[in-house]
Amino acid sequence: MKDTTDDIDVPIRSTPIHTARDDIDILPGSLLTGDATAADIESIRRRTSVYVYEAPVRLWHWVNAAAIIVLCVTGYLIANPLPTMQIGEATHQFTFGYIRFAHFAAAFVMTIGFLGRIYWAFVGNHHSKQLFILPVWNKRWWQEIFFELRWYLFLEKEPKKYVGHNPLAQTAMFFFMTLGITFMIFTGFALYSEGLGLGSWADVMFGWLIPLVGGSQMLHGIHQLGMWAIIVFMIIHIYAAIREDILSRQSMVSTMISGHRTFKDDRPD
Repeated sequence: MKDTTDDIDVPIRSTPIHTARDDIDILPGSLLTGDATAADIESIRRRTSVYVYEAPVRLWHWVNAAAIIVLCVTGYLIANPLPTMQIGEATHQFTFGYIRFAHFAAAFVMTIGFLGRIYWAFVGNHHSKQLFILPVWNKRWWQEIFFELRWYLFLEKEPKKYVGHNPLAQTAMFFFMTLGITFMIFTGFALYSEGLGLGSWADVMFGWLIPLVGGSQMLHGIHQLGMWAIIVFMIIHIYAAIREDILSRQSMVSTMISGHRTFKDDRPD
């Protein structure tokens, strides 16, 4: 006998297989948290995140920050040496040598990291290029710079949302990081060439800066001024990052750890 069950037209179910039953209370353990309210759950539904900073960018950020701290501390001590320390015979001490070694080692770490960061601007996502390009031809970009200035001066009631750097932060990063680090690398290795001697790789690549600025002592002073400019930038940068994490409409500090920018509301503007 032929099985005709396959020939029967089965109506497509248009309702969910499982439907909520009003006569059953949800177990407290099934809630998101013990004290979650309806408003909390609705807030979670609205929050979104975007993957902004890739792993190489985040790694560079923290390694570069550590290198700059070492460079600033040791650079200050090189310019303002410690008084003679009576901790042993002179032949048993190498304190200033260790300070200089730490400075030079951190300089190489920063330089290699910066070259890697330049490379990643070419192969990474479009957010990785923000550090190197300012869209000065974009009229709206200029408008948002002035808006951000008013926001930081507490003249605006509500901030705007940005996936990457806001225009003002992007400008500061470009001048103090992109140009600032380049300036410190060139002047620093020019000074380093004096120890390596004439004809060394550092002298060939950077030694021309010494007569250009008026001599070694002048270059030392210019290099130290660059250090203080970066210190001021670091203070402002840390303040702005913490301030924006609290007052803005998106995450800030955690973004440079996880890579994800989390937004606090679902409004697009």
